[in-house]
Amino acid sequence: MDAERFREELLKLHSIGIALSGMHDLNKLLEMIVREARHFTGADAGSLYLREGDALRFAVSQNDTLKERLGPDGERALFSSFTLQISEASIAGYAASNKKNLNIPNVYAISDAALYGFNPDFDQRNDYRTRSVLTVPMLDHREEVLGVLQLINATKDGQVVAFESEREDLVRSLASQAAVAVNNARLTTEIKRVHLDTIYRLSVAAEYKDKDTAAHIRRMSHYSAALARKLGWDDDRVELLLYAAPMHDVGKIGIPDSVLLKPGKLNAEEWKIMQEHTTIGARIMADSESPLLRFSETVAITHHEKWNGSGYPNGTKGEDIPQVGRIVAVADAFDALSSKRVYKGALALEESFKIIQSDAGTHFDPECAAAFSEIREEVREIHKKYKDV
Repeated sequence: MDAERFREELLKLHSIGIALSGMHDLNKLLEMIVREARHFTGADAGSLYLREGDALRFAVSQNDTLKERLGPDGERALFSSFTLQISEASIAGYAASNKKNLNIPNVYAISDAALYGFNPDFDQRNDYRTRSVLTVPMLDHREEVLGVLQLINATKDGQVVAFESEREDLVRSLASQAAVAVNNARLTTEIKRVHLDTIYRLSVAAEYKDKDTAAHIRRMSHYSAALARKLGWDDDRVELLLYAAPMHDVGKIGIPDSVLLKPGKLNAEEWKIMQEHTTIGARIMADSESPLLRFSETVAITHHEKWNGSGYPNGTKGEDIPQVGRIVAVADAFDALSSKRVYKGALALEESFKIIQSDAGTHFDPECAAAFSEIREEVREIHKKYKDV
């Protein structure tokens, strides 16, 4: 490789590294790693394994030939996650065990003396022909193996060729950058998980103070996120809503237990006190510089407003109600309908869906109500996952 080309490759590698460092969604990151490595090397296909203890879990696979033949959905259907032990018997296992690259010009011509071997089962089942393979361990800063990157069938002028040996070190460098990015994404994911768990726990303390509250908060927050996604929100805003929705009733911390936990119908005075939880919640989160708390403030003050203007605390009407409030109104009401409370039993899910639809245009934004009906299978899965104790 001449000096000018080497310089171009380094610049390309640097650009890829910057892109990887900016990605914090683990699944999207893994897809990006394989895609960029394939583009970098001209590989027709590629896969990535993540280390889990003493095994490698098959996490991502991409194959242009099969994608062109079967379409994106058909290509995805061919691959399922599996694990293989880290041992020298497989190509990926050998690379992980020895922390070494394997650059194989033709996997069907591997020497019988080699410790590793190639399993042709996938090729036979899918009418595919694997030839050249470059397998590289993903090592972190401590030289620990986080996974294995495997590139398949380098191409040049439409023909399958061996992977250039000059690119091995560059690909290994890319794999190391990928390992750092994976570690960072995992750390970000864990921080988010702990953050969300903390929000749930604090919201439980603020709300009903009974055993069903934690499940209610999880359900309605996931219902809200699913509905926002259906309405076209981007991933970042959906995630923000997932974190903000649990704090919709945080103001109930200021409502007396005699009102909050009353088993029967509230009288007019008690109902007026109960309605104050929206403004109390908004005041708790007011004047914050945090985008999450600002979003949560809006949720708290608007989620009991109604489309026809008969809601509270401000009687806001129609599209004057922020969309996030209209979304959470549907999610919160649906869970209230379909869950047991101290003052009522739980309705069946289908009956709860019907009530949401019947109140579209009065209580609920018609667009939100219609979209919620369209995601009913996802709603059912959320309801099943986060059952009351």
